[in-house]
Amino acid sequence: MPASEPIEAVVFDMDGVLVDTEHLWDEVREALTREWGGRYTPEAQEAMMGMSSLEWSRYLHEVVGLREPPETINAEVVRRMLARYDADLPVVPGAVEAVRRLGSAGFRLAVASSSNRELIDGVLRRLRLSRLFDVTVSSEEVARGKPSPDVYLETARRLGVPPRRCAAIEDSASGIRAAHAAGMRVLAYPNRHYPPAGDVLALADVVLESLGALGSASLRTASPAA
Repeated sequence: MPASEPIEAVVFDMDGVLVDTEHLWDEVREALTREWGGRYTPEAQEAMMGMSSLEWSRYLHEVVGLREPPETINAEVVRRMLARYDADLPVVPGAVEAVRRLGSAGFRLAVASSSNRELIDGVLRRLRLSRLFDVTVSSEEVARGKPSPDVYLETARRLGVPPRRCAAIEDSASGIRAAHAAGMRVLAYPNRHYPPAGDVLALADVVLESLGALGSASLRTASPAA
């Protein structure tokens, strides 16, 4: 793949990139587990990062031990997450400005998120960014969640842009692996609550210290995915 091949589209993860909410997912699922009689562990938190709603609700039922069926677990977690967002939606510093900056620069924009469709749409409405994204894809709309590349491949398909001409902005280990496996150029913005290990960050083409550094120059710096 030629190093000079231009990036046409920028694909944002949502939790940890646009909004600082990865830890909220953990808090909500842990509280629900305590109330509903399961056993939550650090291993459960790590396992569920990147899973689709179908996967993590099944995991809570089958592994963590909640008696309720996965669809009931899923609905309750989403209800509680929406309530947390209504009370206080923690926006990642510089995220909104980065989206607007890249949109103004002519890049096509998309979201590829493990969040439920209802949560993706709600967050983008609250941030007043909905109209800037050509495509949004939830992992619940594909066969497998991250770290499988499915959500990124589907996003590229809907954009009509080859993955090699897409740059993905990711914060988590599972997300970085997913975008890399899809053949996208990866810009990592390491999650401050759950930082990816060094070997995972090594898969990224660029590691960002802040989203203020995300612009046309950093996209040009990104070398093609190996």
